[in-house]
Amino acid sequence: MPAASVAPGAPAAAPALAADYRRLVELCPVLELRLLDAGEPAPDAADGWYSGAELAADERALAAVLAGAEARIADEHGRAPRPHVTASRLLHHYAWSACLLIAGPWHLSRRVPDVDPADLWLHAPTGALALRPRGHVTLPGDDELRAELRTAVVAHLGPVLAAFAGPTRRRDRALWGMVTDDLASAVWYLGRMLGEEDASVAAAGAVLPGGTLPLPGGADFRRLHTPDGRAHHTRTRLGCCLYYAVGPAATACLTCPRTSDEERLRRL
Repeated sequence: MPAASVAPGAPAAAPALAADYRRLVELCPVLELRLLDAGEPAPDAADGWYSGAELAADERALAAVLAGAEARIADEHGRAPRPHVTASRLLHHYAWSACLLIAGPWHLSRRVPDVDPADLWLHAPTGALALRPRGHVTLPGDDELRAELRTAVVAHLGPVLAAFAGPTRRRDRALWGMVTDDLASAVWYLGRMLGEEDASVAAAGAVLPGGTLPLPGGADFRRLHTPDGRAHHTRTRLGCCLYYAVGPAATACLTCPRTSDEERLRRL
């Protein structure tokens, strides 16, 4: 799909983005996304929907989505986790989803969407998302567009991270480390869904070369080789998402700092 013809830095209309998002939903089975038209009413808090802007500014909204996440984890794993574990898992879900929704059109069509926190809603009972696409930006140079992508991710997630700092017991570097991890992971995941893993790993590395504060690290992919001679992409997250702490049967993720290369190879 060709990039929209707009002046550098100028916002474009939503229809092209809507097409990108429809393709993203088709490609990504884990993405539960409802797309809203420009004139469609916003999802209502009475039905359990809260925007990113509300999570950032309203303690009651944040408490509602945390309660929903706790209930979902307890239902799946048989017990409620500690509060900071719930908060970390929910923030990871929101941040990864936001990164996919911002990086997806960039990876698919060289469009960087302007996703305001007021235009992305989280459903407290289910964790599903709703999005009202607005404008997007295209730029002639790859480096400039990558910088625009990082700027869009930081602008969207900055206020949300501030609200989650207390509940997650994480400071700025750890919070932005999670965003770095989730941006790299979202691009990598989309590439696997496209059947283009090598290209997506290269793309994530170009977006996150390191030294792009407040994102504190790079994608830093590497390869592990299994005894059959196959090479597998991997990376080590800057921080733990605490999945291992949700229940007795949960284990650390394959890219977790807690997971050694030997363990990764065993699982592969």
